[in-house]
Amino acid sequence: MAETGAGRFAPSPSGRLHVGNLRTAVLAWLFARSTGRRFLIRVEDLDRARAGAEAEQLTELSALGIRSDSPVLRQSEQTDRYTAALDLLIARGLTYECFCTRRDVAEAASAPHMRPGSYPGTCRDLGDGERARRRDGRRPALRLRSGVAAWVVEDVLAGRVSAPVDDIVLRRNDGVIAYNLAVVVDDAAQGIDQVVRGDDLLTSAPQQSHLASLLGLAAPSYAHVPLAVTAGGRRLAKRDGAVTLEDLAGQGCTAPAVLGIILSSLGLPCGSLDAALAAFDPGRLPRHPWVVDPATLSSTAVDPACKPSAPTDKVHP
Repeated sequence: MAETGAGRFAPSPSGRLHVGNLRTAVLAWLFARSTGRRFLIRVEDLDRARAGAEAEQLTELSALGIRSDSPVLRQSEQTDRYTAALDLLIARGLTYECFCTRRDVAEAASAPHMRPGSYPGTCRDLGDGERARRRDGRRPALRLRSGVAAWVVEDVLAGRVSAPVDDIVLRRNDGVIAYNLAVVVDDAAQGIDQVVRGDDLLTSAPQQSHLASLLGLAAPSYAHVPLAVTAGGRRLAKRDGAVTLEDLAGQGCTAPAVLGIILSSLGLPCGSLDAALAAFDPGRLPRHPWVVDPATLSSTAVDPACKPSAPTDKVHP
């Protein structure tokens, strides 16, 4: 079924990707290709960036056959685009200065009547004089003046999702554009109309969809996929053991073999990306987290019935 638009994978270049990150990238590629979309890679380097990490991540993705159909976009190079979007919201009276510290927000949000993690609106209605006084002591962040209590999105895997819409930060007090604004602007600018990412970000989708509506942008479709976790149920991290391509290579586990492990965890043919794509059906994907045991991960790579082959990146109509 041919579609227009694109899907994407957008890592932060803070270090090497682990198998859970790579699994999400594979799923994003499969979702995009199965609907005839382009597949793009975006580097979200506004905040966490380690020297050399971008090149490492792109090399790791390429080793699995995951490559961008267009030049890689870096958020650090999109400042003018974000500023224009922010100026539009400011001109419409949809922002306000916030002088709260993280501690202020955390303490207010811990009150019995507050939703955990929400902003209590402390600075929403400050007068001009009070704002001027507070600027002398602290540079303000800029928040969205949300006009709705909740917003609804449809998710391919989770169905109808309604979540509260907060007065999210649009620009931090250090001048850096916040994630929610950057990702909304980038997706629209790149023609991305399909977002596949970890289900830890599910509740942020209504926030971002609402922000897109305020900017006059079309929100993408969503598919939030289960994360990779440890046996104890904690999100998988590089500190958990041999879970990166580099570490697994040291145990004799090649990149095609790691691809085979990932595809097998999804119930898909594990010989190649093309074979997996031919059998891909979102409705049959596992809905539970992928439990990873780093101690035995490499030993699951070679199955006599599944001999991984080098992946390709053929564009499927």
